[in-house]
Amino acid sequence: MNIQFFGATHEVTGSCYLISVGENKLLVECGLVQGSREHERHNNDEFPFSAKDIDAVVLTHAHIDHSGRLPLLVKRGFNGKIYSHSATTDLCAIMLEDSGYLNEKNAYWENKKRERKGLELIEPLYTKDQAKQAHSHFKSLDYQQTKEILPGIKLTFKDAGHIIGSSIAELELTEGSRSKKVVFSGDLGHKNAPILRDPDPISQADLVVMESTYGDRLHRDWHSTLQEIGEIIGNANSQKGNILIPAFTVGRTQELLYLLNQHYDEWNIADWEIFLDSPMGIKATEVYANHAEIYDKHAKKIKHQHGKLFNLPNLHFSEKTDYSMKINQIKSGAIIIAGSGMCTGGRIKHHLKHNIWRNHCHVLIIGYQARGTLGRSLVDGTKRIFLWGEEIQVKAKVHTVGGLSAHADQQELINWYSHFENHPQVALVHGEPKAMDSLEEKLKKQFSCDVLQADYKQIIEL
Repeated sequence: MNIQFFGATHEVTGSCYLISVGENKLLVECGLVQGSREHERHNNDEFPFSAKDIDAVVLTHAHIDHSGRLPLLVKRGFNGKIYSHSATTDLCAIMLEDSGYLNEKNAYWENKKRERKGLELIEPLYTKDQAKQAHSHFKSLDYQQTKEILPGIKLTFKDAGHIIGSSIAELELTEGSRSKKVVFSGDLGHKNAPILRDPDPISQADLVVMESTYGDRLHRDWHSTLQEIGEIIGNANSQKGNILIPAFTVGRTQELLYLLNQHYDEWNIADWEIFLDSPMGIKATEVYANHAEIYDKHAKKIKHQHGKLFNLPNLHFSEKTDYSMKINQIKSGAIIIAGSGMCTGGRIKHHLKHNIWRNHCHVLIIGYQARGTLGRSLVDGTKRIFLWGEEIQVKAKVHTVGGLSAHADQQELINWYSHFENHPQVALVHGEPKAMDSLEEKLKKQFSCDVLQADYKQIIEL
């Protein structure tokens, strides 16, 4: 028995891990690499294993950096089942098809350039139809339900509290007389986050494969975070500008709508027109509405009292492109929520082009920004950005609200690990080097446990 690491090693995206038990091979996650163009080119690379040899896949949640190469895996020969929570299954139906559509669109425009230059044409990473085919491989499991998914491999999902349907994966592995328990944290949620329950504690493991996204920092407390958002909205209102919010379409968007609804009077939200300018975000919001069984107590109460969570009277859903283009004519009084969350694509780039050079505009960054992304440049204080070859001045005020993160911070990661009674070995993944170094030091100091930072292709024998 062993585990080999093929993604999210010393970086945050591209999660992918291979477990071998006897003759059986189980893949945990199969995510896209995100970030700079150079980074994203690796998505076209051959898998460092044969897709045909993979017997099953476990997917902890729907975010593309965990699920985005699944259609490619099927395209290259995988024919097994993909196990996920039912809400993750529903979200992936939306997200993977959207990813396939974007692949087709990007390949189309690239090939127009190549034709003019007499170069060889390329094919999309995968198509929308291939994404649909991959979705037919999904098999849903509920939280706390244990299932033997392959001979010698039992799977139990626990609630990770990160996005709707996000899971911690407990794997009980048996080969001959040996048994080992490996726990994959997936992405762990921020304690007391809106809508979702806190991550489930786990007491036993032989190895914990643990995310470390915010392993080097602490989030602001919720009271201060909500106060900060209210002040930003108030300042923008007094300056008569727009607020642009690059938001991950799954998770952050729904939490934001929920908070705007809950603080409607306090933040004077009636003064604004709110636009959810994201077809995929609209569909994801429907999935959130359909899974009330896994809400936290407060969200369940709101759902019971009002029938739904996202019933803002001034909320407009923008699906069609021409509607999105009309939003750009609004000079003030608009809160525009659009993808992508790291400003690497999607409609937010168009809104930035039309607004970010205005000194009364505000940009609200509410999620993690990977190295090499436009969002990261804005967070780091760049004064100029380039969009479609055009240089644009950044005069807007850029606010980074870290307390809205969907990821656990350093102390929350430590607290989650503290529930393991035997302080098992930890393999850190899904984090940048600085975050990993800090979390490794803290875990070793507090628990005297064995901690390693997983390297690409590293094998741990179980």
